[in-house]
Amino acid sequence: MKCRIVIDESREEEVVIYVREKNELACEIEELVMKKSANIIGYRSGEIMNVELADVFAFSVEDGKVYALLSDGKIRIKQRLYTLEEMLGEHFVKINQSCIVNVKKIERFETTFGGSLCAVLKNGFRDYVSRRQLRTVKERIGIKR
Repeated sequence: MKCRIVIDESREEEVVIYVREKNELACEIEELVMKKSANIIGYRSGEIMNVELADVFAFSVEDGKVYALLSDGKIRIKQRLYTLEEMLGEHFVKINQSCIVNVKKIERFETTFGGSLCAVLKNGFRDYVSRRQLRTVKERIGIKR
């Protein structure tokens, strides 16, 4: 694999990776770029904190406010869910109108008698996948029809 850095002050910074097929190195580079480029600020108990995307299990709306769910609790986020959805990479997927989950933090899916699908995350958080988002969720986790 070759590496090239081009310095051009007139262009927006961008990382482009050309690979024949997705591999571990490309995923690691993508994750590194995602960590460094996405700047999400959170608020908890009067403190302002920088939220690392790798630590986020999900972004969820509760009482009209957006929270980042972490292993040690939740942090209030000022951005709207649709704004977060646009800036997050392919490691996150919207599962319903009020929740975006980290694909890498999904432990399993459970089905109900009614045919609903529930995403269970590694921290115990559970939320239902809407029918509207079901196809996108399946594609993102690698299930093809």
